[in-house]
Parts: sequence; C-alpha cells; structure tokens
Amino acid sequence: MTMNGSKDELLTLGMESSCDDTGVALLRGQRTVVAELLASQIGDHAPFGGVIPEYAARKHLEAFLPLVESLFGEAGIHAPGEQIGLIAVTAGPGLIGSLAVGVTAAQALALAWNKPIVGVHHLEGHLFANIVSHPDLQPPFLCLIVSGGHTEIVLVRDLGQYEFLGGTRDDAAGEAYDKVAKELGLGYPGGPIVDRLAASGDPRAHDFPVPMKGRPEISFSFSGLKTAVVTEIHRQRAMGAGVQVEHLCASFQRAVVGSLMDRVDLAVRKTGVRTVALSGGVGANSALRKALQGQKNWRVYLPPLNRCTDNAVMIAAAGYSAYRRQGPAGTIVADPSWQLW
Repeated sequence: MTMNGSKDELLTLGMESSCDDTGVALLRGQRTVVAELLASQIGDHAPFGGVIPEYAARKHLEAFLPLVESLFGEAGIHAPGEQIGLIAVTAGPGLIGSLAVGVTAAQALALAWNKPIVGVHHLEGHLFANIVSHPDLQPPFLCLIVSGGHTEIVLVRDLGQYEFLGGTRDDAAGEAYDKVAKELGLGYPGGPIVDRLAASGDPRAHDFPVPMKGRPEISFSFSGLKTAVVTEIHRQRAMGAGVQVEHLCASFQRAVVGSLMDRVDLAVRKTGVRTVALSGGVGANSALRKALQGQKNWRVYLPPLNRCTDNAVMIAAAGYSAYRRQGPAGTIVADPSWQLW
C-alpha cells in the first residue's frame, strides 16, 4: 500500500532518542514538516571518545519535555491535545536507557491527550528519510542503510514490506570510520573528520583491500580493512616518520566506498531494481554521495544531510505511514534488539 499523504492534514508528533540525539518534530501528512528541533549530545560525549549509555539516557530525560514545549512554541501549537493527531516514537533498536526515556515520554503524552501512538523501528525511520524528502520516490527500490551500527541493503517492495538482502558480518562501515579516527587521535565522531581529511589526500597512496569485492553474496565486512589500516598506522609510527593522515584517510575511504558501491551493484543486478536510496549517518559522506550520483544507470535518491543523521522527522514519517496502514499500536515496549527484517 503506497501512500503519498499529499492532502492528509493529520499532525504527527515524532520523537527520537535511540542513541545520543534527542529529536522532536511535527509532520503534517506524509511530507509536510511543520517544525523540528534536535538536542545533540556530541559535545557531552566527545571527551570520552564515544557515547556513555547511562549519561545519554539522563541527558534525554532532561531534554525531552522542554524540547517538546519549544517545538510547540515554534509551530504555534497552543492546544496540543486538540491539534496533535498521532504520536510516533522510536521503540528500537538502540540504547535501552535512551529508548526507554523516549517511549515513556511518548506514552505519557499519548495518555494525557488521549491520542493514538505508534512505535517506530529506527532503521525504518532512516528509510523514511527518503520518503519524506522525495515525493517521487515510490517502491520498489533498494535502500542502502549505512551508519555507526548498521550496514545493510534492503529491498523495499512496498511501504511496510521489506526484504533484507544482506548486511555486515562484523563491523559496520561507520564503526570502522570511528575506530580508524580513534587510532589516529582525530576525535569523535570520527566519520566526518575522516571524510574531510580524505578530500586532501591521495586515495591510491595505500593499497588497502576493498572488502567483499566480487563476492557472489550480498554482504559486507569491514573488520579486515580496519585491521589493515591500524597496522599501517603502527608501521608508520614505528618508522618514526609520522603518519600521513590525509593519504591514509583517503585510501581507507576509497576502500569503504568501493565496497559499498560493489555490493549495491550486486543487489541491483540480482533484483533488477535500479532505483537506489541511501540512508543513515554515513549517508552524509561526500565520497559515497558522489559515487552514487555518478551511477548513470541507476535512479539515485539521497536524503538531505540533516536527514542522514538521527532526527524525528523520519520517525514521524514512518509512524504516520504505519498508522495509515495498520492503525495505532498496542503496547509499546523499548526493545534495543528489535528485528524488523
């Protein structure tokens, strides 16, 4: 069932807290963004080199209700109990403490306003970042989801009907970026920093392997590449000449993007579906976006940069679609291991 929601006036409150970003948004119908706000915790966790789960949950607890109040003020919502029609909240996967804060807050608001509520799978939310951004994107299409915790290709047969084609056997692409950045002492999050440094480096300076290239199955693996890069860093340090950071980042990124593109190409050939969408935090990577845009035989959809990272607009869009397809949810439980496909 494909929805365009172009004339639907249902106002959905989206709430996202799967990791370290607190997001709220108001969406009218499927695609009209009324307002959105995001409270990032990057500065809070950066000194630790990664997200501290208990700290993230506490920051969500502090942020949610003030953020919702600010959202309503920005949108001119004076009677939310009358104006809000649906609440959509990320219920998993993610950090259990962070998810629990968001789900509890959403349930409290739904109870207070007597409104229907829908739990949204975080990865389906990322998929809907493209639906909400591109009115002409219709199933079937392939979606490459690439983030710090996920690297997989999904065939979207219809909205709500997904076929998992393949995922990573070990590290996700974004995780490999962060680990390489950490080894180089570049800071957190590492992906954007590596991407920026790679722009001024030689991608052929190091002959790092392109993971899974040419293999017959749709799958990913970045652990070996990560080890090869770390080994080269240690070798350069042992020589005492200093690490050529830009060249190393460029060569690493060439291998990652080459692997992603090779696997998507395999999925296109196996399914015959030539419409390809990109989702997830690594979807903001400049080299990956350029490589996809260069594919003349595919119809490519790239989400705006602010829709690649976690946000509540995508959650509202996915929740709206689920509600129109199957109605409100029953009991919603925060599930850090929720499997959708």
